[in-house]
Amino acid sequence: MYSAGTKPKQIPKELIDKYRRGETHAVSFLYQLSQVLQFQVEMKETVTTGGVIGFYFAFCAVIDGVEYKTGMGINKKEARLKAAQLAVEELLSNLESDAVLPDAAVGPPPLPVKEQNSLGPDACPARAMIERKNPVKDQVPSAVKEMFSRLMDRYPEFSGCGGTVAAFVIQSPTGYEVVAVGTGNCNTKESLAPNGRILHDSHAVVTARRSLMRYLYRHLLLFYSRNRSLEEKSVFQLDENTKLLSLKSYITIHLYLNQLPKGASQIPSHLRLSPLSISAWEVNNQIGLHVTVDGKVFSVFSSTLDQTGSRIISMSATDKITQWQVLGFQGALLSHFIEPIYVSSIFIGDESCSDTRGMEIAVNQRVDGITSKLPMYYCGYRPHISLVPSVIPADIQSTQRTLSLNWSQGDVSLEVVDSVEGKSVEGSPFKSGPALASRLCKAAMLSRFSMVAKEAQREDLLAAVSYREAKMMAKRYQEAKSVLKSYLAMRGYGQWVEKPPISDHLTM
Repeated sequence: MYSAGTKPKQIPKELIDKYRRGETHAVSFLYQLSQVLQFQVEMKETVTTGGVIGFYFAFCAVIDGVEYKTGMGINKKEARLKAAQLAVEELLSNLESDAVLPDAAVGPPPLPVKEQNSLGPDACPARAMIERKNPVKDQVPSAVKEMFSRLMDRYPEFSGCGGTVAAFVIQSPTGYEVVAVGTGNCNTKESLAPNGRILHDSHAVVTARRSLMRYLYRHLLLFYSRNRSLEEKSVFQLDENTKLLSLKSYITIHLYLNQLPKGASQIPSHLRLSPLSISAWEVNNQIGLHVTVDGKVFSVFSSTLDQTGSRIISMSATDKITQWQVLGFQGALLSHFIEPIYVSSIFIGDESCSDTRGMEIAVNQRVDGITSKLPMYYCGYRPHISLVPSVIPADIQSTQRTLSLNWSQGDVSLEVVDSVEGKSVEGSPFKSGPALASRLCKAAMLSRFSMVAKEAQREDLLAAVSYREAKMMAKRYQEAKSVLKSYLAMRGYGQWVEKPPISDHLTM
């Protein structure tokens, strides 16, 4: 199955042993294999096979465009698990006999050693089995470039705000659509306030994610419109089993970043290249949790954190991506209506970046094995992470570095936020009112939540008296969040830093 003169990449014996012992969930293990063997995997909803009688869900693993055997179950989670198990067994039967399975190394927490690029693309067994050009890596950056260029052509006075860009792209049978864009690289200097009208974190991926949430609220209103033609335009469909909404089965979401996010993704190269020559303390300090204060990054183990005083502290962009790939990008409020939403791929268009190993460790390896501990609907979803050509230069020198742009599909105009002040600027094309509160702030999100709850006739949610109460009512989400924080702490990555609850005290 391999090309002449090549051999498979090593599959650590420990990975397979943990899976065989039942310590690793099949879905997580399949994504681990995708990182080791460098193939792209997607869990796709399909139709039941074999004339099965009764109401069953069906999924299959799609590996580099090839569909594996169909798994069925009484709910989507069970069907995904069965499909992953079938794919894993087929992969292992093809690969295990030929792969080298080294014993686990003794030393600090495991860090993958960077692979040398002396072998050609055929050295990867999955690629040797299936030779197929993957258009996603071309289409996503192209769509982002086109949309960002269109926005900047319309608002050239803000072209200097594009130094750090993040965008969410939806893939469907009709093509690739950019649905949310964010730029920015700062935190606010303002104090926490109970009115929810200040943006605390305006880093690009955080801004893009909040723009994505606005897009999701918009499509929830379409779904609950009681107008059939509008409902059909929504990206959501009802899951009859869970009574929650899910993305339509043909929709996939990708994330594009033009820089490696702050935090553990940016670990020094010597940690990636020589994991056995460094101390366990240094490993934990670098791949553990990080926070940002005034735009600067600190490890949660750093003594400098004690000197930050009353300034607002946010978890790093890398850690937030790690969180979202477990809890979903929708957040607590939206989880009342929809199943968790994960991104299938993260594309890094950073010309100064030579590999994505740091991000793979931070986003995937740190939460390895968490899926079996999570409540229903949640999993440690392992995105395919890869480098793509830079389409938006990340080194723009400008006096607009403290400005942050946001846009989502359906918006008439851009909003420009002063990241340091945490609110929109006077010259912003979009302004919510004289107070200049951003359309991404908590108060704005709570307003959309109330609107959707009313359209969905959810009297239980409308009875909540505050933003915090509405969040805490999302029981499964809060349970998953608690599991994630405990899991990261237990594995030595540090304590998740929460903002004081005063920031959630705004009322409905």
